[in-house]
Amino acid sequence: MSKIHAAITAVNGYVPDYILTNQELETMVETNDEWITTRTGIKERRLLKGEGLGTSDMAVPAVEGLLKKRGISAEEIDLIIFCTVTPDLTFPATANILAHKIGAKNAWGYDLQAACSGFVFGLATGAQFIESGKHKKVLVVGGDKMSSIINYEDRATCIIFGDGCGCALLEPNEDGYGIMDSVLKSDGSGAQLLYQKAGGSVRPASHETVANKEHYAYQEGQAVFKFAVTNMADVAAEVMERNSLTADDIAWLVPHQANKRIIDATANRTGVSADKVIVNIQRYGNTTNGTIPLCLWEWESKFKKGDNLILAAFGGGFTWGSIYLKWAYNS
Repeated sequence: MSKIHAAITAVNGYVPDYILTNQELETMVETNDEWITTRTGIKERRLLKGEGLGTSDMAVPAVEGLLKKRGISAEEIDLIIFCTVTPDLTFPATANILAHKIGAKNAWGYDLQAACSGFVFGLATGAQFIESGKHKKVLVVGGDKMSSIINYEDRATCIIFGDGCGCALLEPNEDGYGIMDSVLKSDGSGAQLLYQKAGGSVRPASHETVANKEHYAYQEGQAVFKFAVTNMADVAAEVMERNSLTADDIAWLVPHQANKRIIDATANRTGVSADKVIVNIQRYGNTTNGTIPLCLWEWESKFKKGDNLILAAFGGGFTWGSIYLKWAYNS
């Protein structure tokens, strides 16, 4: 009997209409287009505007588009794994809210929180349910409304992050396509270098935490950069070495869009040439859990059945990981 792999059979994405450019940021905080572009590679990012809109409101059009592409109904989905650091509510899970909105009446689901590595962790987790034979259609969603936790007076964070959402459908494959291997890692010693100071059980919301602006994302940029630039590159190289893959074997490197210099370091470490590295950070910034699925969505038409893809991410926590997959279809 052939081994069951979890193959991506459809992808889709959604970004809000509002574009926050570097030029507009110049009017909000002490910065300029050259400074931002040189250090991050970002030119603009998308923001979700409108009262009462949350991360699930970006997931709905992304998922509905995926279902239409695949030609299936929401009721055929068995499981939803929603990877996010900006859930609609602390509870219930945004996966459950999404299931209700799209009519996925037969799906159970939960949220997965691994910061910017969440989508990679989510794919690896979803693959287990497919490989076990218990599930046939697992929806992995990666999305964040980062603007909801960003202080637009903090230059260290406001230039980097944007809003967006992407999704992928996992289904069983016995022809040798799908997720072949993954390497996932975490290190809690870096927790206070990139985190949200208040809002959890250790420091619940109070007048003081709100006044001190502790409900926004906080990062020590240089320390995070040094850790990310090494570990994201190393883990991508590790999954390649484990599977005896060289740069020539890789069709596409799909890195988390955190910083252009980190992307370049990962490409250099793996030896993958620039023309095979997917980059859209200049248009969307860092959408946290949304970056990798948005890349898959935008490049889907260029992928060919059998292409070897390496996905790599790094996030707060710290978390980092890489997936090796064989693309399962031609668009």
